[in-house]
Amino acid sequence: MSWFLPKLSCKKDIDEVIKSVAEKVLVLRFGRDEDSVCMQLDEILKLSKTSHDLSNMASIYLVDVDKVPVYTRYFDISYIPSTVFFFNGQHMKVDYGSPDHTKFVGSFKTKQDFVDLIEVIYRGAMRGKLIVQSPIDPRDVPKYDLLYQGI
Repeated sequence: MSWFLPKLSCKKDIDEVIKSVAEKVLVLRFGRDEDSVCMQLDEILKLSKTSHDLSNMASIYLVDVDKVPVYTRYFDISYIPSTVFFFNGQHMKVDYGSPDHTKFVGSFKTKQDFVDLIEVIYRGAMRGKLIVQSPIDPRDVPKYDLLYQGI
């Protein structure tokens, strides 16, 4: 994980950030410090630089899945990294063309994919939408099977 982005290490910290970040997209990136895919994501996106570039639209935080099992279960974080978005305390959903609209699972292919996604979420949220259409090419969205499928 990046050394330059703030880390949230308990449920109380996450709750406070969700409540306090206003008029910006809150990005919670769930992962592990030592995970190679998380490190790859940090390297591809240069998350700390991207965080600065998007500072008018987004606040990015890193969350260690092992330290907040309540949120790991709540968001069904089965694969890491997984990225969850909020706006003004409201969970933002994104239609990636996959069965799960609650989070982005895996690594973004390019920094531009991440930036475009944040811009779409921000603009949609400013218009009152709770779900937006992903601008990322469906071929660039990682494919996975849901572990739980409702009846």
